[in-house]
Amino acid sequence: MAEIRLENVSYVYSEGTPYEISALDDINVCIKSGSVTGIIGHTGSGKSTLVQMLNGLVKPSAGKVLLDGEDIWEKPKEIGKIRAKVGLVMQYPEYQLFEETIRADIAFGPKNMGIDEKEIGERVLEAADFVGLAHDLLDKSPFDLSGGQKRRAAIAGIIAMRPEVLVLDEPAAGLDPSGREMIMKSIMGYKARTGATIVIVSHSMEDMAKYCDELIVLSSGKLLMSGKKEEVFGRSEELTSVGLDVPQITKMMNLLTKMGIPVSDSVYTVDDALNEIYKLL
Repeated sequence: MAEIRLENVSYVYSEGTPYEISALDDINVCIKSGSVTGIIGHTGSGKSTLVQMLNGLVKPSAGKVLLDGEDIWEKPKEIGKIRAKVGLVMQYPEYQLFEETIRADIAFGPKNMGIDEKEIGERVLEAADFVGLAHDLLDKSPFDLSGGQKRRAAIAGIIAMRPEVLVLDEPAAGLDPSGREMIMKSIMGYKARTGATIVIVSHSMEDMAKYCDELIVLSSGKLLMSGKKEEVFGRSEELTSVGLDVPQITKMMNLLTKMGIPVSDSVYTVDDALNEIYKLL
């Protein structure tokens, strides 16, 4: 498990040119060790820029990114070690599959870490099991797999590195409900088995409510709020003011409250809503 802290972090694209754009402005936030933290915000709020900073893919224009208290850019030549600890799965990772077989693609990261062939083989199978990828698919070309299978293979390639922090940018984007559920269960299975810190970017408030402990909300490159999901979703008016939302089940329970039905207005998942309704019955 590992903690990541951002201290006064800013990032400017094309700095010093006429096309200069501020993507992040003075962000101070802590991603707690062992937590599942969601990052939400409208398009252009800075979410993807922020997560790319967590493993050193992007260097802050100002401020520090601390991994367990150590500035990840203190030794720039060792940034590869940071990327082994903080695994980043970018949006639509299936487009980044490039090896001849799925087995070789999953093995790519561990091989670059200098791990011996025997352990690499073990890690490939372990990672495939984590994401629910059948072993008989491992020697197939990525082009022979379905979209959901490709997504799982790409995530397995990061998991095979056994990162202490797993960062995922819209991991279920574009998938049907069953595919979304399978991907999210794979991620949570990795968390349950390893105790890793998980960071998830998503537009789905339902996923944020169901899987996350903590939430970080960005708006126009600034930190709007952060804290436990109950605290964040409890500030629904502020969320809607910046074009965000709360889970649909929360809206329904709020409507029941307004109708005079005695249910909690602090319900964020379907399971919690069922418990409230059972109480009435």
